[in-house]
Amino acid sequence: MALSCKIYQARLLASLRTLPSARGWAFCGLVSAATLALMMLIGFTTGFYTLQPAEPGLPLRLLVVFFVPALGEEIPFRGLLTPGPEETQRPKLEIAVSTALYTLWHVVEAVTFLKSAASVFLRPDFLLCCAVLGLGCAVMKRRTGSVWPAVILHWALVVIWQTWLGGVRALGG
Repeated sequence: MALSCKIYQARLLASLRTLPSARGWAFCGLVSAATLALMMLIGFTTGFYTLQPAEPGLPLRLLVVFFVPALGEEIPFRGLLTPGPEETQRPKLEIAVSTALYTLWHVVEAVTFLKSAASVFLRPDFLLCCAVLGLGCAVMKRRTGSVWPAVILHWALVVIWQTWLGGVRALGG
């Protein structure tokens, strides 16, 4: 048990201290574009995303979303649970588990302490978008060893959703 805690602690600290190389950032840009494209395809096809005028409060939203959910969810699901490039044992399994747990986390939120979000967080298209985002973030963490590209992608996509694609209204805000 102590050994596994040390492994996860080392994994998290390394992911917070590491920044991708130029080549790593380029890879993350491609993964981000693919993640965004797939999420847009899902969201617009199902009607989950709807273009609308910008919601007010962007400066505060930029700050809040950085900490919750971006940093707050990327630390456990990618920083702790997703292996870095130097780890060779079962990376695909760990990526699958971290992505599944990240997706299920939204269900847990909806049925426990964020019941006001249940109508959104329990939608199959929302959960599919969560899985796509989780997988994209995990792939970037695995390749670069850094949690920061995942934090940035997560932050940007939630800000876009809340500001221009109906997220604030869907959540009743």
